[in-house]
Amino acid sequence: MKLQRVNYEADEKEDRLSDLPDCIVHHIFSFLNAKQVVQTSVSSTRWHHLWKYLPTLTLGSSHFDNFDNFIRFVSNFFYFLCRDRDPSISLHKLEFHYEDGLTPFRNHAEDGVSPDLLNSMLNYAVSRNVKELLIIMRSDIQHFPSCISSCQTLTSLDFYVPQRNPKNPDGTVLFPNSLNLPSLTHLSIGCVAFRGGVDLFSGFPRLNEMMITNFKILGEQNLCISSTTLVVLLVMKIFYHHWKIQLSTPNLSTFTFIGTPFQIMCVSRLRSLKHVRIYPEKMNYVKAPSLLLSLLHELADIQSLALYSNTLQVLSLLPDVSKIKLNSLYKLESLRIKVKEISKTLFEPAGSQEEEEEVAKLREALKKESSFSSNSGGCKMG
Repeated sequence: MKLQRVNYEADEKEDRLSDLPDCIVHHIFSFLNAKQVVQTSVSSTRWHHLWKYLPTLTLGSSHFDNFDNFIRFVSNFFYFLCRDRDPSISLHKLEFHYEDGLTPFRNHAEDGVSPDLLNSMLNYAVSRNVKELLIIMRSDIQHFPSCISSCQTLTSLDFYVPQRNPKNPDGTVLFPNSLNLPSLTHLSIGCVAFRGGVDLFSGFPRLNEMMITNFKILGEQNLCISSTTLVVLLVMKIFYHHWKIQLSTPNLSTFTFIGTPFQIMCVSRLRSLKHVRIYPEKMNYVKAPSLLLSLLHELADIQSLALYSNTLQVLSLLPDVSKIKLNSLYKLESLRIKVKEISKTLFEPAGSQEEEEEVAKLREALKKESSFSSNSGGCKMG
């Protein structure tokens, strides 16, 4: 058999990367973060500017050694994007996450992204008809960015932007009275302040899934969550206050509650609700047992229920607990109890003298209940 001579010099001169179709190149880039994508510009003459037209942008602080280099890169990155942008090119997703807890950032706990840079990123994304936004960072903004308020193409929004001032660790962004996001199906927001008594979510006619975490409610009125399309709802709150949430969600199917128990009221019976998870993280006042029971009464016709074991232990403090009937759980098919020891922080005081007294009462009641169960030979939960 005759051997064929291979012309390696010709192969070296041929730029095969430039011959790849755009769909293949974009697929390759989808596995890379923005820093890596920019570095590919030296791989091929055709790839030199291709990173500017990516359908997905991922920027994360974990890809950099220090805060200054990260911010410098992001600033330059969006400078060139905004300068050379093509309005005909759509952006599918922008993902930006600044994790100040990482070791390289331990000396920059107070650092954050400037409001101007945040607005520059968001304005660019909206101008390219972005569909998905994931923004996790610190920034000294007090109001929700106006450029997002009427984005017609946005389908998914994850927004967690606490203020970066270390003297104001509970700083929150004020959520607007109304947003017009007609395409939005997924909403996850954290460290925000809501105005009570206003239907804040009426501008989301297609909302299917919502998560709200570490939030505040301004004023004395309830937070109203009203949606005929909402199917999945997660509420996580660790602050103690006499706030209330009012649900008007007839098609809600899955509900998860994590945090300090407070009153949740249902405007009408949630007949579509099938799956419930209740995981109290702090129960630092004597009303916690009755509020937990009230929540179980509200969530009727459910098929599956998941609880922490300490939830049952706190419920056992209710007067005449053996006589309580949960008729709302008559359709229950699955009950899962996650065993969890009561931590030292579970009954931490929220701050005031009155709250500290309530915590002491709850601790004492739980101590007596556990002691009685042990001495009587019963099963001690914990």
